Order: sequence, then C-alpha cells, then structure tokens
Amino acid sequence: MGVHHVALATNDVAATDRFYTDVMGFDLAKVEAVPTESGGWARHLFYDTHGSGMLAIWDIHDEPKVPDGFDPSISRGLGLPAWTNHLAFDAGSLDGLATHRDRWLAAGLDVAEMDHGWCTSIYLTDPNGILVEFCATTATFTDEDRTRARRLLAEERPAVQPEGAITIHEAARR
Repeated sequence: MGVHHVALATNDVAATDRFYTDVMGFDLAKVEAVPTESGGWARHLFYDTHGSGMLAIWDIHDEPKVPDGFDPSISRGLGLPAWTNHLAFDAGSLDGLATHRDRWLAAGLDVAEMDHGWCTSIYLTDPNGILVEFCATTATFTDEDRTRARRLLAEERPAVQPEGAITIHEAARR
C-alpha cells in the first residue's frame, strides 16, 4: 500500500514553496484554505512529488493556538538529531539520483551523498529544518536479508556496522 501524502507545518510558506518547487522539482498541485476550530484559518498545500504520493504543507493562521515563530522542524523541535525524522523520496535509479543532485547543485546548495551498501542517498535540509533525501535502491532483497533483519530486530543490542563514507558535493559559488 502506498502513502497518499505526508503533512508538515511551516512558518515560512513562501520559502517552503520555493524550496519544494525550485529545489526539489515538485509541482504545486492543489491548495485548500480551510477554517480552524478556533476561528482562524489554514492553507493546505499539496505538492506532486512525481512518485507514488504527495507532500502536504500546512500554513496555519490560528492564534493563539499556534505560537509565532514555532519550530516546524520535526527532529530539532523534539531535541533529536536532524537525521532521525526526515523525508526520503524515491529517486528511481542512480541516474535519477544524479539528476536530483545536479538540480540541487545548480540551485547553489551543497549536497551530502552516502552509499549505504543497499541504497545511495543525497541529503539537504529544507527551510523548516527538516532533512530531505532522495534515495535510489541499489540491491535486491533476498530471503536471507529478511531473516537477518528479523534476527537484528530481536537482538537486545545488535552489533553496530560502520557507517558509509559521506561525499560532499560543493555547489559552484556565484
């Protein structure tokens, strides 16, 4: 079963829209303005990710329930490292991953890339402090992989494997 959409909040709708259209390459497909329970209003933006789902962004205008300057980042707001709660989009292939990496670099953004051994990912942070990722799966999962996954899940403290090397692609400075 696919995911229809994931919804997140922003406190800077203009910067968020620019990021998800210009940097991520998504298309704004639908916007709804709805009343809130306390008499305010909210805008719900839906972006076509060109995959099997959408990304939705809430622009909330509902005082006093939504504080000015709230922290919309998922992880930072919870006191967790940025990599814990994040959005990962399917790049389809390594060629697709390269296309997204090149778009990010052309936007003047440095890109972190990591080969995890079974997938390769690139990473950025959106204007809300949320880590976003494009990922290309590079391995086919076997029954042996599934058995190992179940075993590691059952272990109280599984052996830690070394992290893959991170490559930083630096954008050309204008």
